[in-house]
Formats: sequence, C-alpha cells, structure tokens
Amino acid sequence: MGEFWPVTDVLAHLGGSWRVERSVRDLASGAEGRFTGTTVFGPLEEPGAPHGLLHQESGTFVWQGTPRPAERTLRFLPGPSPARALVQFSDGRPFHDLDLSTGRYVADHPCAADLYRGEFTVRDENRWRTVWRVGGPAKDLVLTTDYTRLP
Repeated sequence: MGEFWPVTDVLAHLGGSWRVERSVRDLASGAEGRFTGTTVFGPLEEPGAPHGLLHQESGTFVWQGTPRPAERTLRFLPGPSPARALVQFSDGRPFHDLDLSTGRYVADHPCAADLYRGEFTVRDENRWRTVWRVGGPAKDLVLTTDYTRLP
C-alpha cells in the first residue's frame, strides 16, 4: 500500500461521523490553538439542492488557554466524476474543488488579500488529513486537521 489511499467516490467515502483534532499555529506570533470535536457528513436536504453532503463540525477551540465553542458548516456537492466534489460555504459561495482519486489533492482559495492553500491526504478508509496554509498581509497560519472515522 502506498502513502495515500485513492478514493473512487468521495461523497460515499466522507459520509458519516468523524472525530476531529486540529492544531492552529500562528507562524508570525508563535501562538498556538487546538480544536477538538466532531464532523458529521450527512445528507444535504435542501429543496432544489443537488445530491450532496452537509458537513457540520462542532467542538471546542482553545486559543492561548481560553476555550470557546466552535462550529462550521460546509456543503459538499457532486463533482464532474465520483472521485471529485465541489465544496461550498454554507451560504453557497464556492470554497474549493476536491479530487481524491489519487488520495492526495491541493486546493487554493483566494480570500481578499489572503491565499488559503489546502492539502488533503487520505491515509486509509478511516483516516484523512487536511493541512491549510494561510498567507497574506495579516495572516501566516498553518491549520492541521486529522479526521478519524467514528463507529
């Protein structure tokens, strides 16, 4: 088995519940934070919406010793092939493409003066990781997230 695990159907692969552990490092200040929680990829049930998944993440984010509840919602829509998806913010704005056919993918998301570059790697059927590097005039961050499938 190679370093990455190819995914032939990204929506089927992601469906279900995942434990999430994310580290956040501010490379400029040296500050660090940590998010722990759960992500559920469930059916996207919106009138007129294409078959897809609703990504709902919730947990606790600790930044410089202060814990706060945190959550986010994304939409994963079918891409041009089963191994690909279109990822949107909850309001429908485009976020990035995702192609896990080789088990590894790099996506860019320009946001105002900042650039978000995400690397997605699938380790096996129950583990995958994202590493987002965020750079811009006021940001120099690395966000590393490990996902482990829950039974």
